[in-house]
Amino acid sequence: MAAPKTQGTATQGEEDGADNRGGAGGVSYEDSKDCILEPLSLPESPGGTTSLEGSPSVPCIFCEEHFPVDEQDKLLKHMIIEHKIVIADVKLVADFQRYILYWRKRFTEQPVTDFCSVIRINSTAPFEEQDNYFLLCDVLPEDRVLREELQKQRLKEILEQQQQERNDNNFHGICMFCNEEFLGNRSVLLNHMAREHAFNIGLPDNIVNCNEFLCILQKKLDNLQCLYCEKTFRDKNTLKDHMRKKQHRRINPKNREYDRFYVINYLELGKSWEEVQLEDDRELLDHQEDDWSDWEEHPVSAVCLFCEKQAETIEKLCVHMEDAHEFDLLKIKSELGLDFYQQVKLVNFIRRQIHQCKCYGCHEKFKSKADLRTHMEETKHTSLLPEREIWDQPQYYFPTYENDTLLCTLSDSESDLTAQEQNGNIAIISEDTSKLHALKQNSILNQLLPHECLKN
Repeated sequence: MAAPKTQGTATQGEEDGADNRGGAGGVSYEDSKDCILEPLSLPESPGGTTSLEGSPSVPCIFCEEHFPVDEQDKLLKHMIIEHKIVIADVKLVADFQRYILYWRKRFTEQPVTDFCSVIRINSTAPFEEQDNYFLLCDVLPEDRVLREELQKQRLKEILEQQQQERNDNNFHGICMFCNEEFLGNRSVLLNHMAREHAFNIGLPDNIVNCNEFLCILQKKLDNLQCLYCEKTFRDKNTLKDHMRKKQHRRINPKNREYDRFYVINYLELGKSWEEVQLEDDRELLDHQEDDWSDWEEHPVSAVCLFCEKQAETIEKLCVHMEDAHEFDLLKIKSELGLDFYQQVKLVNFIRRQIHQCKCYGCHEKFKSKADLRTHMEETKHTSLLPEREIWDQPQYYFPTYENDTLLCTLSDSESDLTAQEQNGNIAIISEDTSKLHALKQNSILNQLLPHECLKN
């Protein structure tokens, strides 16, 4: 296979000028080669076959030179040097081979100037030193449509490949760490390595071309290379100790070589999983206030103590209970000087009595809540609370209903503590200092302190 022609200083000016334009985004060919000549991170073929000898080649757009698929940077360099054509944003082309074949055919039908922007370099130099370069990019509608169609086709192929692997029960693989053999579905091996060896490359359903992925990882281990930091060690035992002690039993997330084995990298044109994730995080931050606003616009209603009536605020609910059941919760709270926790216990007590169809005023039990409600309203037992010691018990700290929103709307103001202090409910115990000397002499700390300290 013919290699690209090399030129010395004679071509340096051409290379410098080729990228001295806004479309290429750089000042020189050498400075911008990462952008123009960056290797693809997408699978070379739908089935995920590795590019070995005999793999498909890609022809030059203008001549009969061919280059292996995995040497596309050489082809791009050849086209820049020999034919003065630059393809912008090559990394955004989903299928480089089909892209080249398409434009190879189109350039035989129409002149290159019908599609490409012409950029004259060294415009201030003498005419014989000036030259024209051609830029092929997605500013051209035809090129943009082609790139989008190639992306859709590649995504379709990848999803089909992934589905075939998910349903394949003829998988055969060997664990990279314990050499145990696995047959059946690929998930068996991946789950084994995650569970037994703490080596997790992701969920099986998120991976495509799994066989090739595992082969690459196995080859790195065979070459005594750490999968995470990618350092090489002198023997297998040293490598194992390093990966175990440093917790390097994972792949390097910065290695773009692995991107093509994860379906997420095919979902959006020219974006890696990291870029997609960053966009999602930014969108979440941008709309954070709106999300809280939406949450506040839909409050959960509180339910009446005696019936199924609901209200959005405790004030509305208290008005209902006073009008319909002659039960004034706010008045009871004020008269009895109830703090927040006492209100909680009272509500839970009433909830439990009503749930058990029992009147807390006369302790009579009924067959249904409707019968109980009729009885309490007719006898006005709703406002006939029992003695405080009956309901003011620790057991009523626990809600009768786990989703009782009324408990969350109870008042918890500073006036609760003031009312409690005024009613003399807080017992203040003073410090007993009458036997301080005796306590000092009998304290167990005397055994730990030096004798001189005790005399002082």
